[in-house]
Amino acid sequence: MADLRDILIIGGGQMGLALGYYLRRAGIDFQILDAEAGPGGAWRHGWDSLHLFSPAGYSSLPGWLMPIPAHKGYPTRDDLLDYLARYESRYSLPIERPVQVEAVERVEGHLEALTDRGRFAGRILVSATGTWSHPFIPALAGRETFGGVQLHSADYVRPDQFAGQTVLIVGGGNSGAQILAEVSQVARTIWVTQNEPLFLPDEVDGRVLFERATARLKAEPGETPVGGIGDIVMVPPVREARARDVLHAVRPFDRMTQGGIVWPDGSTMAADAIIWCTGFRAALGHLASLGVVEESGRVVLHGQQSIKEPALWLAGYGDWSGAGSATLIGAARTARDLAPQLEAQLSSLK
Repeated sequence: MADLRDILIIGGGQMGLALGYYLRRAGIDFQILDAEAGPGGAWRHGWDSLHLFSPAGYSSLPGWLMPIPAHKGYPTRDDLLDYLARYESRYSLPIERPVQVEAVERVEGHLEALTDRGRFAGRILVSATGTWSHPFIPALAGRETFGGVQLHSADYVRPDQFAGQTVLIVGGGNSGAQILAEVSQVARTIWVTQNEPLFLPDEVDGRVLFERATARLKAEPGETPVGGIGDIVMVPPVREARARDVLHAVRPFDRMTQGGIVWPDGSTMAADAIIWCTGFRAALGHLASLGVVEESGRVVLHGQQSIKEPALWLAGYGDWSGAGSATLIGAARTARDLAPQLEAQLSSLK
């Protein structure tokens, strides 16, 4: 028999922690299941030199501002991992790890997670597994024949392995720009983006991105706010790359060959490696057993509640599951709004 909690949260990253803060404050009985070996969620897998593109105070979870780093700059991956570990401890959040959730089932009026460590049950289940474990690479002709190295930004660590090579970096967001900035110091790089990258002014950071993205979601018909999470913030490594004149992007190639790529005009280019900075999709394989995942790869929601399974809620996968909810500040705001809805549903169940 699974131990029945009021709320079961799958995912112990930023979204799970933010929601846990509000549930703990409300005195609700809950449990967080996390697949990682330690604190930090997807940030554990960021590349070594990764920088956030907002200051510490704007990259924080509810209740406790991230301390300003000793180096005074934007927080690094290690700064954030330290903060998230201390956050868990500070609020004594009930996290079980590592727990790999394989499926979710409805059982006698509640939902149960089937895991590699047995069953866990909740009257309400919140899926907050994020996207890191489901990287997206576009289906391009000839990709399977390419003889060089291919890896997604999810698996990129440092530039050393590419020294002296010709490397294509595909993707025009902040990850593409930051990875290009450091790989271009040791290799010949070609930056391939769908559209011309959008660079923010040097004095603008991720706070503006989040507010623009939120404004776009709330826009009335006919309004067209510009900008969003994909705009490139000029963090120090990217500014340095601009000074070296390497922030130039070209449009996509048509197909891949064993030794490289073919451009739209038919010309070819040899390449040793391709780093795909092409984003992620929601990691929802554990929900397939409930029959709620559509062909689009998403769950149909009313707000953040599943229409097909009312005991299921989703958070942290992007704007469709809470405005900016895949960002630190967005997770905090999403959790603030979601917690009272979960509390109200619990009251109706008892």
